[in-house]
Amino acid sequence: MTKIYPNSPLPESPVPSISIGAGEEPANLTVWRKSLLFNCSGFTVYDAKGNLVYRVDNYSSSSLNEIVLMDAIGKPLFTIRRKRFTLTDQWNIYKGEAAVATKPVFSARKHVALVQSKSLAHVIPCGVAGKLAEAIYDVEGSFSQRSCVVYDERHKPVAEIQRKKAVGTVGFDGDVFRLVVQPDFDASLAMAVVILLERMFGSRVASIKG
Repeated sequence: MTKIYPNSPLPESPVPSISIGAGEEPANLTVWRKSLLFNCSGFTVYDAKGNLVYRVDNYSSSSLNEIVLMDAIGKPLFTIRRKRFTLTDQWNIYKGEAAVATKPVFSARKHVALVQSKSLAHVIPCGVAGKLAEAIYDVEGSFSQRSCVVYDERHKPVAEIQRKKAVGTVGFDGDVFRLVVQPDFDASLAMAVVILLERMFGSRVASIKG
């Protein structure tokens, strides 16, 4: 099996805080759709140096409507929870490990249109008391092709999901892909968008010819 993670997968003691996307260059992350815990599905994310930076370990058949994104040592960063009693596929994003009464910081919904569109989803920051702000992030592309771009309200690309290139003669399937995050965008929010897309569109990967 190709080695996806060059460094220790699960730190036994707290590791130094890793700054993601804080410099002048984009952060290049490798996303593996697999939990490091036995008998549990989820996500594992590494930086360009092979350091573990994000984890999703509570992603099981009993928790499909609520997913917690954690850092390398298990600190909750975002809780992603499906909204109930809505006609469209909608989710709320909470800071940290949120209680039910906590107000969301973002609201997300799957794009629905009668005609074919490259839009996939919309992520809207919530204002005071959970009200939606004007700024919005749009996701366009194809998640099954692992080819998506997150745009801000000025249609500036802030994050991108890409297929991971083969290493030598060994290729990667769609369960291993790249997440490129611009330095002025929160990489943990970008990973939350990845989780949202997986829940909205499923994990099926379309084959690419050539």
